[in-house]
Amino acid sequence: MFCEKAMELVRELHRAAEGRLPAFNEDGLRQVLEEMKALYEQNQSDVNEAKSSGRGDLIPTIKFRHCSLLRNQRCTVAYLYDRLLRIRALRWEYGSVLPSALRFHMSAEEMDWFNRYKKSLATYMRSLGGDEGLDITQDMKPPKSLYIEVRCLKDYGEFEVEDGTSVLLKKNSQHFLPRWKCEQLIRQGILEHVLS
Repeated sequence: MFCEKAMELVRELHRAAEGRLPAFNEDGLRQVLEEMKALYEQNQSDVNEAKSSGRGDLIPTIKFRHCSLLRNQRCTVAYLYDRLLRIRALRWEYGSVLPSALRFHMSAEEMDWFNRYKKSLATYMRSLGGDEGLDITQDMKPPKSLYIEVRCLKDYGEFEVEDGTSVLLKKNSQHFLPRWKCEQLIRQGILEHVLS
């Protein structure tokens, strides 16, 4: 009973591959919170009894339950915090629009947090670099060249390049485009980088 459900939440995240977001375990979290509530109520009862009747033999049991409460709290916070770190990393990897498979694994509160983080990041990026702002999510690693060859995996339609020219992105077509304009589409799975 003591802390097993909380430890299972942490193990669940540990088993998930790096960069993957497992489904939010609402049922497991609810069970941990119910256990914490039961432990707290038992402790309150024993503390009141120890105070009123002077029973010192209850002190070790109270301390044990209190330590279990603290451990459950640490495991729950670690579970939620690790999920938020993974969600934050997804914003940098996929951009402001997450694939539906990832959104399906998030709770409503996590989606709300993601949207607020996304807005906060966008506000910060607009404050940088003059009128247009600066997209700091691009070029996470320094590029070897400014232009790359890409292959279109899906029909996308017209795509405007910085000099005003338009490129029609059709499935299986290949193009030589500026890296910074393509990175978002590569992350979304519309384009793939063709390595020579």
